[in-house]
Amino acid sequence: MTPSRFVAIALLALCPGFPALAGGKKDGKSGISFHLQADPTDNPKMIFAQMTNGQQVFYRRSPEVMTKDISAFAPFDSEDGEGFGTLLQLKSPARNRLAATTNANVNRWLLAMVNGRVVDAVIIDKQIDDGQMVIWKGIGQSEIDAFDAQVPRIGEKKPRR
Repeated sequence: MTPSRFVAIALLALCPGFPALAGGKKDGKSGISFHLQADPTDNPKMIFAQMTNGQQVFYRRSPEVMTKDISAFAPFDSEDGEGFGTLLQLKSPARNRLAATTNANVNRWLLAMVNGRVVDAVIIDKQIDDGQMVIWKGIGQSEIDAFDAQVPRIGEKKPRR
């Protein structure tokens, strides 16, 4: 057995919770992230491809906005009748970052993901300066329930659980 293989096996034996954390799903929380369209010529390790509106579009792996940037939310029934959408209110630093990002990236795609699953994508048509974002579809009841435990609903002071 090579020394590096021995070290890897020893670490796994000594840290049994490590493989679960490596999957990115710690303690069942619902993760929301928004990824900006990238250029196909960007570093391949920093982008991923996704079919969007019938064409292959590349997105940045690093999200522009994520769960920790959200101060409150309000779910609603999606128009397609399958699941939910949600209105998200951003915290002040994320609000400013989003305004700058959207101002510099008009006519580019912004992809919404929930728990690593693509749920929606929109074209940035203007600067977003009100700090509100919308995911129009693709969110399940269990994801709303998990998010209720992390972030308050709009108009409430604390998460529901």
